[in-house]
Amino acid sequence: MPQIPQIHVVLVEPEIHWNTGNAGRTCLAAGARLHLIEPLGFSLEAKEIRRAGLDYWPAVRPCLWPDWASFERHLPELGKPYLFSAEAKRDLWQPTYALPAVLIFGSESRGLPLDLRQRHESELVRIPQVPGSVRSLNQSSAVGIALYEVLRSTRHSPAL
Repeated sequence: MPQIPQIHVVLVEPEIHWNTGNAGRTCLAAGARLHLIEPLGFSLEAKEIRRAGLDYWPAVRPCLWPDWASFERHLPELGKPYLFSAEAKRDLWQPTYALPAVLIFGSESRGLPLDLRQRHESELVRIPQVPGSVRSLNQSSAVGIALYEVLRSTRHSPAL
């Protein structure tokens, strides 16, 4: 019987295939499930996404959702949401993460939509950065940082 993932990573309207492939590979290594919210800025059939995920991409098997509304209806079944935004007031070290957890990231150029950030304000977290250094981190880097912080803080081992 397959293990039910304790951590879900959600990319809302990702635009760059390399980031998605790398996030998928990180999810696979950590035992997390990748969810992709359409529209995507690339084809999942493209050789670039397979190359970014290397030979691991077939094992990633991402869940594809047609839009945020479809995904949000199932969010309570997946776990407690944590939405990552550079505009959040809390650093990623402040929440007491609960499993199952759902880590949600916006698109590379726009981040999470304003209405989503407003409706989930209490669940927003940010990855600290030196003020004025950069606008944001690379999406796949942010996924890795957040995913492994949740694993560390919950003492959840990715070894299944």
